[in-house]
Amino acid sequence: MANHLRFVGRTVMVQNGNVEAAYGVLNRILAQDGVAEAVRRSRYYEKPSRARRRRAFEACRRVYCSEMGRRIAFLARSSRQDPWPGC
Repeated sequence: MANHLRFVGRTVMVQNGNVEAAYGVLNRILAQDGVAEAVRRSRYYEKPSRARRRRAFEACRRVYCSEMGRRIAFLARSSRQDPWPGC
């Protein structure tokens, strides 16, 4: 069932025969899931040292992006006091 749900999550309905729009939506979904990148990466052999370096870079980027998102959310919160009152 889990495989079926994953497939349904990537299903795009064509409305009014507009295949171009559906194709764009599908490409966006696959790009967000990283499917296209994985296919492109598996097209050629990746040396183990390069794979380790790529995985380490992706992990660092995930940590950096999550930390920056947390900081931005902290600064953009609505209950924040005005740092310069009266300006």
